[in-house]
Amino acid sequence: MESPPLASRRPHTLTTFSHDREDPWYWLCQRDDPQVRAYLEAENSYTDHAVAPLEGIRSALFEEMKARIRETDMSVPVRRGPWWYYGRSEEGKNYAIHCRRPAAESNELPPASEAGGSEEVLLDENALAEGHEYFAVGTAVVSPDHALLAYATDTTGDERYELRFRWLGPGRPPAEAPEAPEMVPDISYGLAWSSDSAVVFYVRLDESMRPFQLWRHVLGSDPSLDTLVFEEGDRRFSLGTGRTRDGAFVLVSLHSTNTTEWLALAADDPTSAPRIVIPRREGHEYAVDHYGGAGGQGWFVVLSNDDALDFRVVVAPDIVLGTVVDWREVIAHRPGVRVEDVDAFAGELVLSERANAETSVRVVPLEAGDDPFAKDLLSTSWIVPSAESPSSTWLGANPEPEVTSIRIGRTSMVTPSSVLQIALDGGEETLLKAEPVLGDFDPAYYVTTRLWAVAGDGVQVPISLVHRRDLELPAPCLLYGYGAYEHSIDPAFSHHRLSLLDRGMVYAVAHVRGGGEMGRAWYEDGRMEHKANTFSDFIACARHLVAAGIARADALAGRGGSAGGLLIGAVANAAPELFTALVAEVPFVDCLTTMLDEDLPLTVGEWEEWGNPLADEAAYYRMLSYSPYDNVAAMNPDGSSRTYPDLLVTGGLNDPRVSYWEPAKWVAKIRSLSPSTRVLLRTEMGAGHGGPSGRYDAWKEEALVFAFVLNALGMLAPTSSAATP
Repeated sequence: MESPPLASRRPHTLTTFSHDREDPWYWLCQRDDPQVRAYLEAENSYTDHAVAPLEGIRSALFEEMKARIRETDMSVPVRRGPWWYYGRSEEGKNYAIHCRRPAAESNELPPASEAGGSEEVLLDENALAEGHEYFAVGTAVVSPDHALLAYATDTTGDERYELRFRWLGPGRPPAEAPEAPEMVPDISYGLAWSSDSAVVFYVRLDESMRPFQLWRHVLGSDPSLDTLVFEEGDRRFSLGTGRTRDGAFVLVSLHSTNTTEWLALAADDPTSAPRIVIPRREGHEYAVDHYGGAGGQGWFVVLSNDDALDFRVVVAPDIVLGTVVDWREVIAHRPGVRVEDVDAFAGELVLSERANAETSVRVVPLEAGDDPFAKDLLSTSWIVPSAESPSSTWLGANPEPEVTSIRIGRTSMVTPSSVLQIALDGGEETLLKAEPVLGDFDPAYYVTTRLWAVAGDGVQVPISLVHRRDLELPAPCLLYGYGAYEHSIDPAFSHHRLSLLDRGMVYAVAHVRGGGEMGRAWYEDGRMEHKANTFSDFIACARHLVAAGIARADALAGRGGSAGGLLIGAVANAAPELFTALVAEVPFVDCLTTMLDEDLPLTVGEWEEWGNPLADEAAYYRMLSYSPYDNVAAMNPDGSSRTYPDLLVTGGLNDPRVSYWEPAKWVAKIRSLSPSTRVLLRTEMGAGHGGPSGRYDAWKEEALVFAFVLNALGMLAPTSSAATP
C-alpha cells in the first residue's frame, strides 16, 4: 500500500518580523474541512496496513501485559470520617469503580478483597461509559457530610466536563432519586465543597481552554442561577480550586509559568469574598496549606521561592488574611534540595523534596501549644528511608489532619509500587500493599543503575537505567525523555516494560534539562533562551549509552510525548543518525506556528515557558531554530543527504493541548522530503491528549508501540518481522 496522497499542496505563507515561512500543509489546520478528515482516515488506514504484519507480536504483547496485571483488584482503602474509601477494578471492564465501606471503630483496614459485604458503590465508571467511544472522570469528590458525590465527566477527550451530583445512601432522602436533577455544563478540573455540604465551587474555561473563572453552585438550584465568584483577567494565568486538608478554607490558585497568587475564603462562609493570601508579584511562586492549630488559632503554611531558588517554608497566623504581613521563615532555603510541596498535619509538616534526581519525604514534627513553629524545625526532622537507588518516594493519600501515621508510596525501575504506612512516633513501616505482578516475576532478575552523561557544556546529565541482570551488553535500547515545565520523569516500575526487558532490551530515561529532576536551576537551564539544552542533553545521553557499551549503536530508539514529542522531533533533525527508530506521541512539533496564534488553546499561558514569538523577535528566531516542523529537511547542514529514522507518530482529533494537525503536518513534510523514511501516523478520531481512555484500549496501543520498536530494532524473529507496505 502506498503512502496516503497529500491531496493538494496548498501554498500558504506565514510572515513574522518580515520573515516568510512557506507552509504547504497549513490546510490541515482546517478541522471542519472534509478533506482533512479524509486525509487523517487515510493515514490511519495506511498505518493499519503497515503494522498488519505485526499483529501476531502485538497480540502476544497485549496478552503478556494483561497476564501480569491483577485485573480484579482494589486500592488500599483510605479513612475519611466514618468511611473507608477505595477504588477497584473488575476483569474485563475498562474503568474504575469507586466504593466505600463503614469504618470500624478499631480503625482497622477492611480486607483487601473484592465487592461484597457492606460495600457501597458510589460511582461505576463502566456504566457511565456505555455507548461512548471515550470516557473520563475529571473529578469525583464526596461532600464533607458524606451524603453527596460531585463528579464530572468528559465523553470526547476535549477536557470540557459536565458536573453532576449523586445522593449517597443510606442517608439519601427517601423522596430523592440517586441522581440530583441539575447538571452544570462546560467545567474544568477542580472542585471544592462548603463546610455545610450545600455549596460547590467549580471552575470554568474561556474560549482558549484557559481555566479563568470560579463559580458557586447551591445544591438543588438551577445552574443558570449560579454565581460568578472570581474571574482572572490576565490571560497568562490559570485558575484552580480545592479545600485545605483541615477543611477550614476553600483555596483559589492563580498561576502562570513563573508567578502565582492564592486567594482563600472560609469554607463555613461560602458567600464571603475570597481574599488574597500574598499579593501577586512577578516571579514569586508560592503554594498554600493551612494548619488548624489549637484553641481556634490557625496558620497559613506557605512554600515560597522568595529569595530561595529551591524554595523555603514560611508561616503566618490566618487572621492576617488579606493584609500585608511579614512571614516568618520556618524552613530555610537549602540550595540543591528542591522542596516541591509542604503538607500540614495536626502535629507535623511533611515536605516532599528532591535532590540528585531522586525524591524523598521529610517529616517535620511540630511543637504543641500556641506557637507550633517556635523551635528549629529541621533539627528534629527525619526522612523516610528509601530501599534502593535510583528510586522514587512520595506522599500518598492522607486526607485527614489528625493522624498517627502517614501513607507513602515507593517504587523503582525494578520494584513495583507499594503503599506503606509510616508511624510518626518512630518511623516504623507497615507494608499495606505491593502492586502485584502475576506470572514469573522476580525483581532479582533485573538491575537498575544511575549513569551520568556529560553534555556539550560540561554539565552532567543523569540517566536512569534498567535491564535484565543476565543481559549481555551492549544491547538494543529504548531511551525516553521529556524535559519541560519542570516536570520530572522519576524512576518507576512498569508492568508493561517487562515485555521489552525480557526480550533483551535496555530501557533508559534521560533526565534532561527543562525537567525538574535536579531542582529549579535544572528547569531554568532548559527553557526560554536555554531550550536547546533539552535537545543536546538527550543526544549526549544517547551517545553516552553507546560509548559506555550499554546500547548498541545500530539498535537505539527514542520515545517522548507532548513536550517530549517536541524533544523527539528536534533530535530527529539534529542527530537522525543516532537512532534507528523514534516514537513521538501527541508531539508539539509545530511549536512556532502554535505559539504565534494567540487564539489557540493555551498559547498565551505558554509564552512564559517558550517565549512570545509574536512580540519578541529573538524568541521568534530561537523557536524557528529548533521547531521540528520548520527544520525538516532533505539535506544536512554539511550537504549530505538526511535520512530520518523509522517514525511512529500519534495524535488526537479532540486534543486541546497539542492540536492534531501538528503531528499530521510534520509527518506529511517528512514523507515529502524523505520518501525513503518509514513514517506512520495514527490519529485517535474520538479522543484527546491522553489517547484511548479505557485501560484495555490503552494497553493495546502500548503493545503497538512496543511491536513497532522491537521490529525496527531487529528484535523479532524473521517470521514475525513486518515488511514496509
